[in-house]
Amino acid sequence: MIPLCSPKDARRPTALALGSFDGLHAGHRAVIEAAIEGTNAVPSMVSFWPHPREVLFGEARLHLDLPNEKLSLLEPLGIEQLVLVPFTSALARLSAKAFVKTILLDTLKAQRIAVGTNFRFGYRRSGDAALLRSLASNQGVDVKIVDSVGDAEGRMSSSRIRTALEQGALDEAGTLLGRPYRFQGKVVSGRGLGRRLGWPTANLQVDGRKFLPKLGVYAAWASLDGIEECLPAVMNLGPQPTVDPDSPSAVEVNLLDRDLKLKQRKLLIEPVQWLRGQLRFNNLQALSEQIGQDAEQARRLLQRKDQDRFG
Repeated sequence: MIPLCSPKDARRPTALALGSFDGLHAGHRAVIEAAIEGTNAVPSMVSFWPHPREVLFGEARLHLDLPNEKLSLLEPLGIEQLVLVPFTSALARLSAKAFVKTILLDTLKAQRIAVGTNFRFGYRRSGDAALLRSLASNQGVDVKIVDSVGDAEGRMSSSRIRTALEQGALDEAGTLLGRPYRFQGKVVSGRGLGRRLGWPTANLQVDGRKFLPKLGVYAAWASLDGIEECLPAVMNLGPQPTVDPDSPSAVEVNLLDRDLKLKQRKLLIEPVQWLRGQLRFNNLQALSEQIGQDAEQARRLLQRKDQDRFG
């Protein structure tokens, strides 16, 4: 897998795609292609971490792809290293000119830089793509400014993907991403109530910076510890209104027709279809019966999906 590194540890000289690239949608891939096509420099993606708005305004910023998740996605695109520039208040005070000289030219030895048309940088976002081209071209650096990519609904954007996920529209999100939406977590101990009800569930500890879809119950695929086999599952995302209405949101996964030892193992989850919102039941028996109905609906749906996928 490609390395994740700081600017000072990066291989140089670089041909770099510069931006946040959250979701790696078609617009982002066009910038990457422009950065690395026909160059002998090290193909690199350069992003800020944490997101500038987290540092400048204290905003919690949830990500479609966390840095470690990006590594396996970038390698097929021809990127050889993901360089994270630590975003600090000191960096935020750098002028656009100083940022180009200090980070891109002196540290990363950029020979080519590609950005989207809406790229902004430098103190108070004073620099734009045109200024980047002016500053870097004067030092012999090839700068590519890539037009936005769109479809019939408008410009490709991370915001559109987030909106689709917030609505539970997994097919739309997957179309915009160019791949299925996924997230992962480590299986941790829970109450054990699911097993007592006859529906043993894996409780996932998911990175709090990961953007998760609409609350509710989903049919999903699950895979263990990076193993490619997809196991049919039902996932509940959200609090537990019947058992503990005041509990925080949780991710619980029931592997259909499989009883595996999962504790401390990693599960990769691909939500396939939103089945229903969360409900509060009068008793645990009613909850167990509803879980059984959810499981049967998910089983049929995933079986159809599997048949469609493999003919």
